[in-house]
Amino acid sequence: MDIKVHNHDLPKDIEFGNKIAIDCEFMGLNFLRDKLCLVQISSGKNDAHIVQLNRVNYDAPNLKKVLSNRSIIKIFHYARADLVFIKKYLKIEVDNIEDTKLQSKLIRKYTDKHGLKDLIKEFVGVDISKQYQSSDFGGELSPAQIKYCANDVVYLHKINDVLNKMLVREKRINLYKDCLKYLNTRVNLDLECFPDDIWSH
Repeated sequence: MDIKVHNHDLPKDIEFGNKIAIDCEFMGLNFLRDKLCLVQISSGKNDAHIVQLNRVNYDAPNLKKVLSNRSIIKIFHYARADLVFIKKYLKIEVDNIEDTKLQSKLIRKYTDKHGLKDLIKEFVGVDISKQYQSSDFGGELSPAQIKYCANDVVYLHKINDVLNKMLVREKRINLYKDCLKYLNTRVNLDLECFPDDIWSH
């Protein structure tokens, strides 16, 4: 696996192609209190670029340019959480999104396990460790943390492709696309502190 760690921003001349996998790491799950620390990107070619953000000013023009590029498809696993932190701290809109957790919940009704670890095990045949999921990503990264961050993006392309084929086969692909149209609205509701289902009675 080709893993590179970048300080504050991506290199200016980096090119990923028209589809990337993205994941983020935070200091906690409360966007009002906990800061965005890392953004990981993979082109799908067994690579991972990990950006350690400047948490004073979040000055990362090259990263922001890639994430806000509407011609690039961005694959997330549970995009709702990542996009809340991206919008709050990087101050950009992210469109053209795929979400493997949303795909899984719509099509894998034979299980209640929709975590990334479960998807990687089923569709890639690799049993990754999530030991460092809850660890300090705000300081110097250990080799184990770097590997953990890379694992969270390198397999997303394959998983996204397989799940999309399943959604087409079972005639749920249009339902999935309709859910994606609502995603940014759901993120904006979270940012306005409406975490609950506003459609509930």
